[in-house]
Amino acid sequence: MVRITKVYTKTGDKGETGLVGGRRLPKDHPRIEAYGTVDELMSLIGLVRCFNEQKEPSVRRDKFEVILQAIQQKLFDMGSQLATYPGDEYEGQVKLKESDVLWLEEVIDAMNEELSALTSFILPGGTPVNAFLHQARTVCRRAERETLRLSRQEEIGEWVVPYLNRLSDALFVFGRWCSATLGETELLWKPGKGTPDWKW
Repeated sequence: MVRITKVYTKTGDKGETGLVGGRRLPKDHPRIEAYGTVDELMSLIGLVRCFNEQKEPSVRRDKFEVILQAIQQKLFDMGSQLATYPGDEYEGQVKLKESDVLWLEEVIDAMNEELSALTSFILPGGTPVNAFLHQARTVCRRAERETLRLSRQEEIGEWVVPYLNRLSDALFVFGRWCSATLGETELLWKPGKGTPDWKW
């Protein structure tokens, strides 16, 4: 169990931070960039949860909350895994598994079955849940790029990149599903659409 007794330590004042196990790295090291971006993603999903909770209570809203919470928990596991340098793992450390990726695929497939075929790309925006899901999707793509870059230099675990890849797909589907079932709105891209008269 994690026990935090002091928030600031002043040990990072010279631009370094500590990993699990005590090893220190510069704060702009690719490993720090990777788990920092995962942390950013987790925070955005927290915003989605806040706005989802403001919706009219329903079974679907509550199930979606369960899904989002599970993803946040998994991202925290991922952050811990990325914050551990190869060789510094501890007994019982949680690592992402293939079953985590398969779970996401099951959720995506179940939601997709309720959706009509997409005939255009979607412009981010609409209503808060949808807008933050799209922002989370783009940050997830960045997290995927950061972890992939790190994986070319150091070991990160077999299922980190696949999970992020699948999660970005899931976040896109979540937005469409929320529009179809939870009263969110979305705006479709219309290629070559002319510029409107904006003057008042």
